[in-house]
Amino acid sequence: MSPIVIGVDCGGTRARAVMLDELGVERARVEGPGAVASAADPGTAAAAVAAVCRRAAEAAGATVPVDVVWAGITGAGREASRSAVELELTRAGVARATHVGTDVQAAFQDAFQDGPGVLLIAGTGSIAYGRADDGREGRVGGWGHHIGDEGSGYAIGLDALRRVVRMVDGRAPQTVLVDGVLGLLGLASVDDIVTWLGEATKGDVASLAPVVARARANGDAVAGEILVQAIEDLERHILAILENLGPWSRPPRVALAGGLLRPGRALREPLVRTLARQRLTVLDRELDAAMGAARLGMG
Repeated sequence: MSPIVIGVDCGGTRARAVMLDELGVERARVEGPGAVASAADPGTAAAAVAAVCRRAAEAAGATVPVDVVWAGITGAGREASRSAVELELTRAGVARATHVGTDVQAAFQDAFQDGPGVLLIAGTGSIAYGRADDGREGRVGGWGHHIGDEGSGYAIGLDALRRVVRMVDGRAPQTVLVDGVLGLLGLASVDDIVTWLGEATKGDVASLAPVVARARANGDAVAGEILVQAIEDLERHILAILENLGPWSRPPRVALAGGLLRPGRALREPLVRTLARQRLTVLDRELDAAMGAARLGMG
């Protein structure tokens, strides 16, 4: 019999948890607020994971501690952050054995198990991860919003804010983004953006990405430029992985994950078409990173 496992996929916006029983059967699936792993503040991410673990156990009619929790958390790719969050999560007492990895590992497990492939995640942040035919692994991106996260929701949101203030200055074309941004944020004028941004989280800025998508759908040229730039940035992530891990015996499959790349989202189909020109095939399903985390927890 396998252990009772809760797998968690925790990003900057939300956390998802899946509970598997001793037979590996899914017994519960819940969602809650997310967080990013940080060595400076490990308690926030640990609390977000612990909360969805308790909810998953309750939904399944079980109690904590369960046997194993495997949590894939955005920002846990660096050892200082990973170990700090794992310690706090262990102290939370939701499992007898606690493992913290990255959301990338969890999604990659669901997509490719132990095989080769390339995974691109674009949500609040962005990162690409690959495994070659011979088992070599590598990543591109994942440097955080201060110096990276190109093509992410954060990058799109920040670009929208820049275009809005430049329009007010007369340095950029007119765009309906000004009304969409002010309306979403509940601000009276563009001048208020500076104060709002000083207190905003990474997720707050990323929440502006749907405003850009709607403006593009309504024909706004500036919004269109922002999304084209995002697609180009994400394509560069994948091309760099292919170069870094090559040569390949055959073109690897590509999996897309994250809020911006789910089926039906604005960036997915344009990116799929872009990758098709590179003779790359995209997995035609939404990844289940929480299930991937649970499978990793089962060993």
